[in-house]
Amino acid sequence: MAAALLGRGAAGRYRGVLKCETLCLRWCLIASHRLYSSVYDPNEKTFEKLLIANRGEIACRVIRTCKNMGIKTVAIHSDVDANAVHVKMADEAACVGPAPTSKSYLNMDAIMEVIRKTRAQAVHPGYGFLSENKEFARRLASEGVTFIGPDTHAIQAMGDKIESKLLAKNAKVNTIPGFDGVVKDADEAVRIAREIGYPVMIKASAGGGGKGMRIAWDDEETREGFRFSSQEAASSFGDDRLLIEKFIDNPRHIEIQILADKHGNALWLNERECSIQRRNQKVVEEAPSTFLDPETRRAMGEQAVALAKAVKYSSAGTVEFLVDSRKNFYFLEMNTRLQVEHPVTECITGLDLVQEMIRVAKGYPLRHKQADIPINGWALECRVYAEDPYKSFGLPSIGKLSQYQEPLHVSGLITYGSNRAEALKRMEEALDNYVIRGVAHNISLLREVIIHPRFVQGDISTKFLPEVYPDGFKGHKLTDLERRELLATAASLYVAEQLRSQRFLGTPRIPIAKSKRSSWELSVRLGDGIYPVAVSKDGSSFSVEVDGMKLNVTSEWNLASPLLSVTIDGTQRTIQRLSRTASGDTSIQFLGTVYKLQILTKVAAELSKYMPEKAAEDTSSILRSPMPGAVVAVSVKPGDTVAEGQEICVIEAMKMQNSMIAAKTGKVKAVHCKAGDTVGEGDLLVELE
Repeated sequence: MAAALLGRGAAGRYRGVLKCETLCLRWCLIASHRLYSSVYDPNEKTFEKLLIANRGEIACRVIRTCKNMGIKTVAIHSDVDANAVHVKMADEAACVGPAPTSKSYLNMDAIMEVIRKTRAQAVHPGYGFLSENKEFARRLASEGVTFIGPDTHAIQAMGDKIESKLLAKNAKVNTIPGFDGVVKDADEAVRIAREIGYPVMIKASAGGGGKGMRIAWDDEETREGFRFSSQEAASSFGDDRLLIEKFIDNPRHIEIQILADKHGNALWLNERECSIQRRNQKVVEEAPSTFLDPETRRAMGEQAVALAKAVKYSSAGTVEFLVDSRKNFYFLEMNTRLQVEHPVTECITGLDLVQEMIRVAKGYPLRHKQADIPINGWALECRVYAEDPYKSFGLPSIGKLSQYQEPLHVSGLITYGSNRAEALKRMEEALDNYVIRGVAHNISLLREVIIHPRFVQGDISTKFLPEVYPDGFKGHKLTDLERRELLATAASLYVAEQLRSQRFLGTPRIPIAKSKRSSWELSVRLGDGIYPVAVSKDGSSFSVEVDGMKLNVTSEWNLASPLLSVTIDGTQRTIQRLSRTASGDTSIQFLGTVYKLQILTKVAAELSKYMPEKAAEDTSSILRSPMPGAVVAVSVKPGDTVAEGQEICVIEAMKMQNSMIAAKTGKVKAVHCKAGDTVGEGDLLVELE
């Protein structure tokens, strides 16, 4: 399924996007005066009809600009995406194959046939899929169809990390020391790594998106990294070539957006800070960076433009750099397409990058000079993934999306603030008001990141997550006040439900039985603690006593809504009650994190002590899959003796390979999977005696 749900209405603060591919949700919150200062000139002719070779959020994004420019659009879709939002937004749509992307969105023959039938004059590839495929661009050119992007030479040159690094060196762009050739095997990888000096980064030559990348600190990790990186590279890009370079420890990841035309003009559109990452993939982006001074920004921009001119680049593109603590910066790679995070640049510059790409592809020169490019306000983007953030900061999650609701009461078009603090506060509100049910998601992690003192102060690097959460992400750690607020809110919610259950369509269920009860004594379990809570009703408010302190809790108590706005002693909180059972168990999302509580009356709590508890499963002798995925390899068989930490099998999820290891030393009792199997989260893989 692919869908995009866009913010609606005439005013608001956010633009929300839902993209289900497994599920990828993206929030863009910006700070400036308006989104685009670009003018759409109806007399400037470009194309009559444009096909978008993509789906979901980016397809909708391109369609919006095309409508503004008076260009008719053609959407493509797989058979299961026939009702997707991008299909409904486009003027025409055509199916290009079944659900697997290799048979639909990557099916060049089918897409070319749709282009011929619809007589589309141009194709915008979006990002991913065919956006950096030089063969697709070549086929379009051979039939006189314009590719909205750079020419095949630039795609080839910048798509190959080895070639792009050599070109960057020749263009006087700062590069990371390393081996510029192709690494043949694991032995050569070890030799090269020793020559460069540990730590090193092993990277797929044709890679991107964090795939095919491994950090190695010694010979053993180099051999293992070579194996995994080459396998991931072959799986993701059909090219297993690798390169090795010096790993810059504790860097920032800062990229420069560039824009160039076919007349030799090129601009740098300031930077985006992308340092908050997990597994070398971006999680939070913002523009501008808190770290760069004007001189460093200019130097990075000028080098990015120099590289673009060296390959005669013409379109929007991104040059990525690693920046150390002394503001030394090194070329990482160039993406010859629109980036997922491009809206943050649009927000602070006022430029519509899709419009600029279309104009450039038609042959128009850039309308702006470098001095015209502003930094107005602040922009922030959080990537909300269908992942469990409590497992390695985010292992894939699958499921049926049962409910999705944008924060509509603050959503719609994008409105703007004036500084970073305002952007952060609005993002916090947006995440609290985002409803996603049916799959795990990483909102709790995102919310913790943006309120963390280090992030707020701009003290970040690509190691932010493992440094701040060395034992893994555990969710929000409640202060004593926040714990009392949660207990008071949960108790008030429980009482509000009890009172509602006594009424039917606004009247008592039994008119002659009028309840005058106004106080309740409850027992609330939260984590390892059990807390006595006293609740008394005062009009629409509740007075709640927790830990000897009284709190006033007020709400409209619309229990049918997935969102509840609750005011606790004057502090407004937005909570979500995710589930409840007849036994008093309830799950509440509070400050971004889901907490499990049990709320019982005082009498029920006393009796519950006599209920036996189910013993926890001993997991030391079994290995279960921590995520849904495909088994790539199984390294053991029954009867084998394995050591603690030894690899048992490899699971591939979202094109990333994950090594499953033994939790203890023992003998293999049974193996329940084989290479090629598809496994779900929690499936039993291997048993030890």
